[in-house]
Amino acid sequence: MSRVPGWLGRLGAGLTEMSERLDERRAEVEQDGEPLAASEPPAAAAAETPLPVRRPAPPAGGPRPDPAEAVPWGVRVAAEAGWRLLVLAGTVWVLMRVISAVQLVVFAFVIALLVTALLQPTVARLTRRGVPRGPATALTAISGFVVIGLMGWFVTWQVMENIDTLSTQIQSGIDDLRDWLLKSPFHVTDKQINQIAKNLREAIGANADQITSAGLEGVQVIIETLTSILLVFFSTLFLLYDGKRIWEWFLRLVPAAARPGVAGAGPRAWSTLTAYVRGTVLVALIDAIFIGIGIYFLNVPMAVPLAVFIFLFSFIPLVGAVASGALAVIVALVTQGVFAAVMTLVVVLAVQQIEGHVLQPFILGRAVRVHPLAVVLTVAAGGMVAGIGGAVVAVPLVAVTNTVVGYLRQYSEDLQQRKAAAPAEDELMAENAEDPAHQG
Repeated sequence: MSRVPGWLGRLGAGLTEMSERLDERRAEVEQDGEPLAASEPPAAAAAETPLPVRRPAPPAGGPRPDPAEAVPWGVRVAAEAGWRLLVLAGTVWVLMRVISAVQLVVFAFVIALLVTALLQPTVARLTRRGVPRGPATALTAISGFVVIGLMGWFVTWQVMENIDTLSTQIQSGIDDLRDWLLKSPFHVTDKQINQIAKNLREAIGANADQITSAGLEGVQVIIETLTSILLVFFSTLFLLYDGKRIWEWFLRLVPAAARPGVAGAGPRAWSTLTAYVRGTVLVALIDAIFIGIGIYFLNVPMAVPLAVFIFLFSFIPLVGAVASGALAVIVALVTQGVFAAVMTLVVVLAVQQIEGHVLQPFILGRAVRVHPLAVVLTVAAGGMVAGIGGAVVAVPLVAVTNTVVGYLRQYSEDLQQRKAAAPAEDELMAENAEDPAHQG
């Protein structure tokens, strides 16, 4: 009985010493990041696969995890893309506001670029034949603007000369159309026709104030038109004469890292714009000639002015062809009757089908090929933003952008390939330099 307390005391002291050793070992493991097996000695524990240490959960009032780590990865990617898109949209909005504030200057310069793309080959041809660049530029620019002015004067002169005859023919055509509708199988009554005429008169009377205000604003429109013509003329002169130096000055504004890519994309963009303008002019001229010949043999009045309208409207993709063709059909309908209108429609559709499936692919080629859906959306967006001028410049802008983006993408890929191949070439040169055979 007297030995039991001593034995128990020694057992307790041994357990206490073992517990202290385990606590010391656990503290060392927590500092070094190594696992501990409580039932094995250190040598055996090192031989086994380490187990992860289970750390106690932080207390309620302790430190919390990083909030960024708590957000899912997809949400973080969407947020990163979202704020960048917002910055890009804000930049585009500010740019559009600036352009709208100086819309007259911007459109004048864009039209000058289109005219320069059309006339520049003539200047280059005259320069190659020995004509100094200054006289060649002046002669080409003045001739081009004289031709455009003569076209406008001819259309105005023909309309003013034939306005009285055309008014009489239109009135007679309206009467014939009314008689045809009364006798047609559509069961149109005289009362319905009178009601339609009454609605048209009321609509014109209700909008009389707007028509009058539009007439009063005509002076401002004339002033803006003359200003635009002068800006286009002088911009075209300088672009034809000094276009290369202007491009070099623009390149100096580009950051040095991006300058080689922009320098390579510029000539390709200009080639695309030149091909587009020259091809569009040629296609519009063919449309105007053939449709004009067709309506001339159908005895449609003012066939030549209508052909000039068709030529000018052809510069508006899709919409221009439809509008000019509809104008020719309407004139034929109210002056020559239903048969002439149907035949005019057949001529217009036939020429436009030949244009869309033969002329444009053959003349324009692959240089400015844009998908029809992109053309429709671009023309609609350009018309909504800037009216007729926006619709005219929308398609060449998209064609040039497509060329530039494609070249820059290819240039970036080639640059990455050259950078990847550079270390291998350097290593090969170093090996050749160390090789005694190459050194000899």
